[in-house]
Amino acid sequence: MQVAIVLYPGFTSMDVIGPYEVFGRLPDTDVVFVAERPGLVVNDLRSLSINAVAGLADVPSPDMVLIGGGPGQAGQMADGNLHEWLRTVDRTSAWTTSVCTGSLILAAAGVLKGRRATTHWAMLENLAEFGVTPSKERVVIDGHYVTGAGVSAGIDMALTLAGLIAGDDMAQTVQLIIEYAPQPPYHVGSLDTAPPEVVENAWRVMSA
Repeated sequence: MQVAIVLYPGFTSMDVIGPYEVFGRLPDTDVVFVAERPGLVVNDLRSLSINAVAGLADVPSPDMVLIGGGPGQAGQMADGNLHEWLRTVDRTSAWTTSVCTGSLILAAAGVLKGRRATTHWAMLENLAEFGVTPSKERVVIDGHYVTGAGVSAGIDMALTLAGLIAGDDMAQTVQLIIEYAPQPPYHVGSLDTAPPEVVENAWRVMSA
């Protein structure tokens, strides 16, 4: 199975690295980082780069495509080479997936129209602009589309999909290998649990 993880300038690292750690440990799976042009792609914090070893044209028919989110997502909403590639590979992919605001890119490309999907809480309602039904679920499966909510949800999405692809035993084995047993020190990981002042601070930081 070939998994193509899409990179673009300003991506959020954990959106793609979390799923990479899961999918890269599945048997008979080749994970390749792709971008419009091969080479180093810088993340949103401008302090980490991932080498995209292939251009979009070099990966014409992956079994799975995954695109993450991040502030750079805003620059990937116009129709162009990336959207055309997403539409093309979606026709033959077993799974088309996203993490965080990556689903907005899929939506803008037109592949999620009429589907349910999720994204980061701050952008959730924006999905409706593209004919997509927003869902507050952490992981949403609709047909061969699998979307994860914000950032850390990418690991949940990947493990869910790993179970469907390789079976529950293998998915659980990978979960143990990466010791994914979250025990966050604060109970503020969603709008439902975060107090108003924390939500206000989050909006301020994201808008800076």
